[in-house]
Amino acid sequence: MSRVGKLPVTVPAGVDVSIQGSQISVKGAGGTLQLSLNDLVTVANDSGKLNFQPANESREANAMSGTMRQLVNNMVLGVTKGFEKKLSLVGVGFKAQATGAKLNLAVGYSHPVNFDMPAGISVATPTPTEILIKGADRQRVGQIAAEIRAVRPPEPYKGKGIRYADEKITIKETKKK
Repeated sequence: MSRVGKLPVTVPAGVDVSIQGSQISVKGAGGTLQLSLNDLVTVANDSGKLNFQPANESREANAMSGTMRQLVNNMVLGVTKGFEKKLSLVGVGFKAQATGAKLNLAVGYSHPVNFDMPAGISVATPTPTEILIKGADRQRVGQIAAEIRAVRPPEPYKGKGIRYADEKITIKETKKK
């Protein structure tokens, strides 16, 4: 059995988990998240602990039990603490400004780039060269961060662009004559 799938998910106080048919929903202070359960995995709620078992002995069911366990664990963590991604802008004149649910980027193009944040995702700019994306859904927070980074990914010669705060960029050496 999957090592991750063996571990139970503990449900903290203040979080409500309900399993109805092939849907699992997690409700907490950070919001409500839903996930469709896979037929290869059986979920049991044992007084505050969620256990995930493969429905049969196939390799796919074994792998899916660990995947479903981790997805539900991320949902529980998301509605309690939430997830965040930090981006930094490197380049002369590069700046970001968050106004409500919109993010305006000036990253060296002849036009400003505007992003509308979906529901459940908040964006903040503590400084003009930092972007902080927060939300309860880990996948959506990461996807929005990747889409913002894709506007101007870091280039390998000077390192200019939008990068994750913990990302290391290897700078290439320029051509010599």
